[in-house]
Amino acid sequence: MTQEQPITRFSLPDLNQLPHDIADRIQQVHDKAGFIPNVFVVLARRPDEFRAFFAYHDALMEKRGNLTLAEREMIVVATSNVNQCHYCVIAHGAILRVRAKDPYIADQVAINFRKAPISARHQAMLDFAVKVTQSSYAINENDYATLAEHGFDEEDAWDIMAIAAFFGMSNRLANAAHMQPNPEFYALGR
Repeated sequence: MTQEQPITRFSLPDLNQLPHDIADRIQQVHDKAGFIPNVFVVLARRPDEFRAFFAYHDALMEKRGNLTLAEREMIVVATSNVNQCHYCVIAHGAILRVRAKDPYIADQVAINFRKAPISARHQAMLDFAVKVTQSSYAINENDYATLAEHGFDEEDAWDIMAIAAFFGMSNRLANAAHMQPNPEFYALGR
């Protein structure tokens, strides 16, 4: 049995006093998921930042293109593990399981994607994303050539890079704020 923890070390907003657009967004998420992910509650304490965060999140993660929605989540899980972000590994691991329709993939990618039973394409994608996360200064044309060999074009490379960079920021916010994942995430997609 785990001890009940606050969802963050910061004060939380009164959900009944939120600006209408934010309250509507949170209600939509609740209606779809059946619960309110803690990140929505925590970020709602600063409405302008909430709007900016989720606008960029949605532009990256809900985009249609060569990267599937599951591949986008794979990037988040692998890079969030590198950044030791408990919240994002658990939350996005759940989304990855659902989008990939695979109850094991998130754990395998989070623990060690290099040993996970994933394709060479996914290996190349995650190698690049992790390099962006750990040593973006060392990215060179060979990295882009490797992506191209696995069918990723310039726009895909940008998406991989942008997702890794965005979640680097998100991971740091979640870690420093002591953000806790919702219990509901642990069972999703299993």
